[in-house]
Amino acid sequence: MKKNNKIAKAINRNLRSSPRKVNILLKNIRGKKVDIAVRDLTFARQRVAFEIKKTLQSAISNAENNNQYDIDNLYVKEAYVGKSIVLKRFRPRAKGRASAIKKPYSNLTIILSENTNNNKELHGSKG
Repeated sequence: MKKNNKIAKAINRNLRSSPRKVNILLKNIRGKKVDIAVRDLTFARQRVAFEIKKTLQSAISNAENNNQYDIDNLYVKEAYVGKSIVLKRFRPRAKGRASAIKKPYSNLTIILSENTNNNKELHGSKG
C-alpha cells in the first residue's frame, strides 16, 4: 500500500455551526481548484462560509510553506465535517415546562492535493 504524501490539510475544531449547515457549503467546494473554491466561499451568503474560507486558506498556506506545492495546481481533495460538542440550553415554556435548545459545534477538515496532470482545464467547474 503506497501512501500519498502529496496532501496538505487544515483542521478547524469547535466551529460554531451545525454539521448539516457546514456540509451544504462543503459540497460546493469538493473537487474544485482552490482559487475557485475561495471565490465561491467569498460570495456565499451563509455566516459559516467565512470560517470555512479561513480554514481553506490555512490549508493553502500549509501546502505552500510546509510542502512547497504550487498553488495553481492545488485542488480540494477532501472536505468533510463531523460533530463536536453540543451546548444544551433550556427555554421556559407554558405551564412551567422547559424545552431544550441544542447549540451544536463542528469539526471541519479540509485536505488539499496537488494535481500533477493538467489535461483538463474547465474553469469554474469541478473538473
